[in-house]
Amino acid sequence: MKETKIKGVYKQKNQLFTKNPLYLKRKKVYNEKIIKRDDSEYRSWNPHRSKLSALILKNTEFEIKPDFNILYLGAATGTTVSHISDILVEGTVFAVENSAVSMKKLLKVCEKRKNIIPIFEDAFHTDRYQAIVPLVDFVYQDISQRNQSQIFIENASRFLKENMKAILMVKARSIDVSLKPKDAYERVCSDLKKTGFKIKNVVNLAPYERDHAAIIIKN
Repeated sequence: MKETKIKGVYKQKNQLFTKNPLYLKRKKVYNEKIIKRDDSEYRSWNPHRSKLSALILKNTEFEIKPDFNILYLGAATGTTVSHISDILVEGTVFAVENSAVSMKKLLKVCEKRKNIIPIFEDAFHTDRYQAIVPLVDFVYQDISQRNQSQIFIENASRFLKENMKAILMVKARSIDVSLKPKDAYERVCSDLKKTGFKIKNVVNLAPYERDHAAIIIKN
């Protein structure tokens, strides 16, 4: 088990892992595999269920530190959120989700973990949770909506600290089914550049996710 460039993320062969907190020994989130090494437990991180895991496996350069505060938009049922929670041993993840069905499952994850703040809200309406979320070190968005670039711009402009990075996961078909995936990604990049964000990299997530790309952004 070897630690990757991201502290708290480990790799064995072509599989990623994060370390389960001591107070959650033998606890799984989504039936992932747990490997024991000495006094530690490592949870397998499935790249076919987590776009962030896929991005890391593609050797993309970005940084998440253990003391970061992260705003996660589109938290769903908490698969990726739980692994970020493992990484943030001194930080907090603010998890925004607007589906009642997904939030019900996310809350079960949050009940066991001390560093996740669940927010049941539409991520487009930042004014509804601005009293809860402080300035953050990182914004991560995985929302499959046509206006996902506008959602990102609204949140990053309000909550992301100056000169910090963010990741926007883009599903091409959610932007415009008539566009080629590459053109859909370019449209989102154009929206971001118009509002002053800098595009550091655009990474196609194949073969883990079809017609998806991760856009690495700096404000």
